[in-house]
Amino acid sequence: MSRLWWVVALAVASGCANPLGRQYEYEEQYYLSVDGSASIVIDASVPALVALRGLPIDPAPLVATDVNQLRRLFETGGCRVVRIGQPWRRDGRRFVQIRLSVDDIRTLGACAPLGWSTYAFDRSAASIDYQQRIGPAAAGDPGKVNWRGAELVAVKLHLPSKITFHNVRRLDNGETGDLERGNILTWEQRLSDRLAGKPIDIHVTMEAESILYRTLYLFGGAFAAALIVMICIVWWVIRRGRSRAARLKPGPTSAS
Repeated sequence: MSRLWWVVALAVASGCANPLGRQYEYEEQYYLSVDGSASIVIDASVPALVALRGLPIDPAPLVATDVNQLRRLFETGGCRVVRIGQPWRRDGRRFVQIRLSVDDIRTLGACAPLGWSTYAFDRSAASIDYQQRIGPAAAGDPGKVNWRGAELVAVKLHLPSKITFHNVRRLDNGETGDLERGNILTWEQRLSDRLAGKPIDIHVTMEAESILYRTLYLFGGAFAAALIVMICIVWWVIRRGRSRAARLKPGPTSAS
């Protein structure tokens, strides 16, 4: 058991976000805010970055990953890079994590490594409508890769408010998208289908008010109610004490 936890800790430290969960060859995670800004996390193998996004990097398994080169490629491609994590290895392939940010998700298509997607974000007083369509891959050549044919690609949305509609459904390849913890949605596709350019269509509507804000409002209301109750209890205790003291106070004695 101690060895298992050591392996898990090592995987997390090396950049694998979920070593015991479902593993993806290429994954895009979007942390969306109600104002349309977003943080994006890409976890991908180097061969997948070459094949799917056409990045001119060496996919050879024994070549060291040049983190500075990756940063330059993303930044010159019009992306705002927040951080590039420490590379790690899995199944004989190099993996890397790239963290990006954008002020308006609708402009994210100008970031070339994410330019295979179109993004729509429409907000009204009551709801937010988000759509994303992922088109063909870049058809880069990673050379000979030890892919077995069962590798998966995923797009995961971390949404800020209650979901009222989504089109996650069983995919033609038999994989199923997930609805997790109420506001996380996952679309999956086989790597072979992504390489072939099979599109991924994403459509979600959600409430306009952030779950975080609602939680803060509820917490603030509960705190205020508890404070009022405490004040009332203190006031009652003080008043009762004064009344008891007044009853026990001796009256004036008469002169003999």
